[in-house]
Amino acid sequence: MSKMKRIFPAPCPDGDTTPFQDGEEAWFWFARCQIMRRDGARIVSGLTMTPRPCVPDDVYRTVMGLFRRNHLDNVHLQVLGSYGEKMCPPDEYVGDEKDHVPVWRDALEKLGKALQKKGIVE
Repeated sequence: MSKMKRIFPAPCPDGDTTPFQDGEEAWFWFARCQIMRRDGARIVSGLTMTPRPCVPDDVYRTVMGLFRRNHLDNVHLQVLGSYGEKMCPPDEYVGDEKDHVPVWRDALEKLGKALQKKGIVE
């Protein structure tokens, strides 16, 4: 049986992190991290040019907390996931996407407020 070696990087002091400007920026950062994970990258905090006050799982847990408390529903999650994968918000001038714009904005407003309470968003 092999032992798993755990590496714990030194945490960044609170003053050295940069909060996200809004929920959308935090969501796209999370989505980018998930895409990199899927492609085989290992996410290690503290190894970035712009240290953030959280790890990607904090954004995920916040979204799922909003879902469990019925502040977000399945449609919100589908729209967040779809446009997170595309790495761009829905366009109100594109036929198929214009119905997603209000759902996108609502989800990111709620996410932004929840992340702001945690100090992750300014």
